[in-house]
Amino acid sequence: MRGKIADGEARDRLIIWIRRRMEEFGITTDTLAASIAHDEAHPPLYRDARGHQWNGLGDMPDWLLAAKNAGVSPEFFRIETTSNAPTPIATQTTQAQAIVDPRQLNLFDTV
Repeated sequence: MRGKIADGEARDRLIIWIRRRMEEFGITTDTLAASIAHDEAHPPLYRDARGHQWNGLGDMPDWLLAAKNAGVSPEFFRIETTSNAPTPIATQTTQAQAIVDPRQLNLFDTV
């Protein structure tokens, strides 16, 4: 949801629904606050046009892995950051990745 809820009754119903779902799944306000703090500490590093995001931690998500397998560099999806945070291990280039895949060469370019 992107906007504010104008109707006070709809807002109240939404709050009740959220509280019931939290109770149903055993989510406390403390775990919710911890999750929000974690997300703020680890902002997304990659985003696609559909809004999928990845912060570089853990396994590469399916949407980014599919793009990578299709020949698109994950760096294409990198979000510009202003911090000097270290590059996550999952995104560091290895020597094997630095070798150009012959399938990516332009054999018709006569430069």
